[in-house]
Amino acid sequence: MTNTFVHDFSPFAIKFPQALQMGTLHLEGIRWYGLAYLAGFISGYWVIRFMIKQGTTTMKKDEIADFITTVAIGTMVGGRLGYCIFYAPHLLTDFSSSPPFWGVLKVYEGGMASHGGILGVVLSCLWWAKKRKVNLFHILDLVTFGGSLGIFFGRLANFINGELWGREAPADLTWAVKFPSEIYSWTKESLNKLMEISPAVDALGKISINGEPIQVNSLLWKNWVQNYRTNMNAWNMVNEVIEKMIQATQSGQQEVIAALAPYLTPRYPSQLIQAGLEGLLVFFILSVIWLKPRKPGIVSAWFGILYCMARIIGEQFRMPDQQIGFQWLGLTRGQWLSVVMLALVLVYMFYVRSKSTSPMGGWKQIRAQENQE
Repeated sequence: MTNTFVHDFSPFAIKFPQALQMGTLHLEGIRWYGLAYLAGFISGYWVIRFMIKQGTTTMKKDEIADFITTVAIGTMVGGRLGYCIFYAPHLLTDFSSSPPFWGVLKVYEGGMASHGGILGVVLSCLWWAKKRKVNLFHILDLVTFGGSLGIFFGRLANFINGELWGREAPADLTWAVKFPSEIYSWTKESLNKLMEISPAVDALGKISINGEPIQVNSLLWKNWVQNYRTNMNAWNMVNEVIEKMIQATQSGQQEVIAALAPYLTPRYPSQLIQAGLEGLLVFFILSVIWLKPRKPGIVSAWFGILYCMARIIGEQFRMPDQQIGFQWLGLTRGQWLSVVMLALVLVYMFYVRSKSTSPMGGWKQIRAQENQE
C-alpha cells in the first residue's frame, strides 16, 4: 500500500492571533476560499481590460469596476440561493431570533452551488445590459470567458478546504489523498469507524472546549461514541473532538496525522480534477475559439457546453453530497443539473448562431472578411 498523503492544509491564508468579534460572528482570519473568489474577479477584470486595449469590445475602461461588482453580487447571491434550493432546501425555512436570523444568510457555514452562481451571473448580466443598453450576448461572452479562470481558483480552494472530496480510489494510487473531514460523515454512517480512531484521540491529548481544558483519551472517547445518539452531552463532545482533530491535522500535528492516517479512505483529489477540467481546460479551449472575433453569444454558448461536459465527467471522481447521495442512473445531483443546463445551452447556441450580428471580441482585431463564423 502506498504512503497516501493526508490532507493537512489550513483553510486560512492568514490566521489572526485573536478572532475579531463582529456581532455574533467571529472573524478568525482570511480564508483561501474568499481569496479564490477575489482572484476570479481580478482575472475577469484583466481579460476585459485587455480586450478594451485591443479595441474588440464596446465596454469602456471606466465601466469595468462597476460591471465586475455587479457580476460578483450575482455570483454570490446566485451561488448561495442555488445551494439552498438544489442541495439544502431546509435552509429556506430555517429562521431564528438571533443573527443572521435566516439559514440562507449563514454563509460562514459554507455552501455555494456552481449552477446557481452561473444563473446569478446570467441575471446580473441581463440587468447590466438592459441598464447600459449594450449587447447582452457579448457581455455574457466576456463574463464566461474570464469566469472559467474563476472556477479554476474556486476548485483549488475546495481542495485546500478539504471539502467536496472524491470517491474511493485504488489503494495503490500514488496521487490519492486522505481527507480528515471524512470523519464527519462517520457520525451518520458508522459509529464503529469512530470507535476505531481512538489512537488518534490519545495523540490529541489535552484540548480546550469552551475555554475549559479537557484531557481526552480512548476510554472517554469510546463512552461518548457509544452514547452519541442518546445523550446530548456525548453528541457535543464527539463533534468537538472531531473538530479539534481536524484542526490538529491542519496545524501539522504529526502524531495526530500518523495515528489517523490508517483509518482514512484514500480518495481521488476530485477538486483538482475538476479545477483542471472545468477551469483550465475550458479557458484554454475558449481562448482558441476566441482568437478571432465571433458572433455575440458564441463564446458563452461554448462555455456552457464545455463546462457541462467537464462537470459531468469530473463528478465521476467526486462523492455526491451526503444528504442527497447518488440519484437516477447512478448520477449525482450536479451531473443531472449539468444535463439540464447542457440541453438549454444547445438551444441557446442554435439561437445565437442564427442571429445576423457582426462578430465581436477576440484577442485582436482582424479584417472584416476574416470575421466569418
